[in-house]
Amino acid sequence: MKLESGHHLDFDLKALTDEGSFSGYASVFNVEDLGRDVVKPGAFAKSLTRRPAAKVKMLRGHDTSEPIGVWTELAEDRKGLKVTGKIITDTAKGRETHALLKAGALDSLSIGYRTLKDSYDRKKGVRFLEELDLYEVSIVTFAMNEGATVSAVKAADPDRARALVTAVHQLNERFKS
Repeated sequence: MKLESGHHLDFDLKALTDEGSFSGYASVFNVEDLGRDVVKPGAFAKSLTRRPAAKVKMLRGHDTSEPIGVWTELAEDRKGLKVTGKIITDTAKGRETHALLKAGALDSLSIGYRTLKDSYDRKKGVRFLEELDLYEVSIVTFAMNEGATVSAVKAADPDRARALVTAVHQLNERFKS
């Protein structure tokens, strides 16, 4: 049984809070990566019913010796495999990963899986991944899918939030008078 990892796919980070929560895409359907693999819609469906989000490991760079967080939600949508998780910032590797994500130094995800069903287009030299057994999703430095970068990082900033509340309050007071 060959275990496959290192297939880096889209990581569209929507928000990264100071508590370490974030969401994005670990895999985008119908996109050929640098390894000439294409994940097909539905490839994760059976795996997600067998293994809930909390049982899929969150790693840094596929290092099985240091988990860095927990996945709270994994689901397929029209775009791909959407993930939501929380980095454990009580650990050294978690704090480091969180800081690097906030700074934009890390901006990609990679899936670790076992292929259960695939097909191969010999003419194009492309493998189509039709059913996968997903066992981990890693935060990584480089993605095999060259477009797999963070589009936006929004960390919670308490000073900025207070300033916004104050500004809204002042604006509200102005409209009352």
